[in-house]
Amino acid sequence: MIQQSSFGIRRTWQAFLSISLGMLLLVSLIACTTTAQKRREMAETHLNLGSAYVEAGDYTAALRELLAAEKDAPRDSKIHYYLAIAYFGKGHNELAAAEAERAVDLKKDYPVAYNLLGTIYYAQGRYDKAIEAFNKALADVLYETPALTLYNLGKAYFRLGNFPQALKKYQEAKEKDARRELLPLIEMEAGKVMYAQGNYAEAIIHFKMAVELAPVLVEAHYWLGETYIKQQKNKEARQAYETVVRLSPSSEFGLKAKKILQFMDT
Repeated sequence: MIQQSSFGIRRTWQAFLSISLGMLLLVSLIACTTTAQKRREMAETHLNLGSAYVEAGDYTAALRELLAAEKDAPRDSKIHYYLAIAYFGKGHNELAAAEAERAVDLKKDYPVAYNLLGTIYYAQGRYDKAIEAFNKALADVLYETPALTLYNLGKAYFRLGNFPQALKKYQEAKEKDARRELLPLIEMEAGKVMYAQGNYAEAIIHFKMAVELAPVLVEAHYWLGETYIKQQKNKEARQAYETVVRLSPSSEFGLKAKKILQFMDT
């Protein structure tokens, strides 16, 4: 009788322990879930603020928010994408490349991140790597802005001296540029290709088209002046350089144009 009573008490105690452990496990799971959810929410808040600062061009503030977001969600590809933009905006190209690489490593179908990665590689002078990244962006059939990447691809081929491929990509970019937002830049870059090949007449056609589409495109005016010099059309060249100085006297091209005008006056 005593043995049966002891056995019953032991079974009751074991059942109690099982229920208690189960309850503790459930509470722990709920607590973990709640903590993870809170961290996710905090990461989203920091990401939203960080991306807003990126759009505003305040990269220091953006980095503060995005690095906080990364602590709570280290495997979020979007956070690494915006970190890459912020670092790139501050001129930290190696850090930017590392973050962009991390973004596409975490999310393979991320064309805008591949385009960003290619842009960073281009800025580093790694043109082969840039072309590889741009082509990965273009491989995504759902990519919404292929014109920009095709334009970037053309610039990379130009830097490698592959002029036929550069012109081909500029033409493809023109065909994809439904809103014609990139057209002035495409025309200018096509003009540079012609200039590099010594085809100055065709270069002038492209540069003129560029400045007609975007009268404030200083670089196109500058290259128009350079091309007129090659053709020994000093009057037209002077007009182009004077336009550069008038539009942007303190810019890189404005300062160059000033020196050329001073030389022409001697």
